[in-house]
Amino acid sequence: MDLLLPDSGLLIYQLVGFVILLFVLGKFAWKPILAGLKEREETIESALLAAEQAKNEMQALQADNEKLLKEARAERDSILKEALTVASTIKEEAKTETSKITARMIEDAKAVIENEKKAALTDVKVLVARLSLEITEKLLRKELADQSAQKELIDGLVKDLNLN
Repeated sequence: MDLLLPDSGLLIYQLVGFVILLFVLGKFAWKPILAGLKEREETIESALLAAEQAKNEMQALQADNEKLLKEARAERDSILKEALTVASTIKEEAKTETSKITARMIEDAKAVIENEKKAALTDVKVLVARLSLEITEKLLRKELADQSAQKELIDGLVKDLNLN
C-alpha cells in the first residue's frame, strides 16, 4: 500500500517544490509566455485581416478587370464596325470614281474616233477633189487640143457670164 499512498513528508516536499516552481514560473516565465501568446494571437489576427482585405481587393480588381475587358471588347467591336463602314464607303467611292474615269475614257475615245473619222473624211474629200481635178485636166487637154474647140469653150463661157 505504500506504493499507492505516498508519505506525508514526500507530499509536502512535492507541494513546496511545486509552489516554488509556480512562483518562479509566474514571476519570470509566465508573463513572457503570455505576452508571446498574445503577440502571436495578434499577428495571426492581423494576418487574417490582411488576407481578408487582400481577398476583397483581389475581387475588386477582378471585377474592374472584367469591366475593362467588357469595355475593351465593346470598343473593339465599335472600331471594327466603323472600319467596315469606312471600308465599304471607300470601296463605293472607288467604284464610283472608276465608273467616272471609265465613262470619261469612253467619251475621250469617242471624241478621238470622231476626230479621226472627220480627218479621214477630209482626206478622202481632198483625194477625190484632186483626182477629179486631174481627170478633168486630162479630159480638157484632150478635148481642147485643137484651136477650134478652145474657141468654142471660151465663147460658151463668155455667153454664160453675160447671162448672170
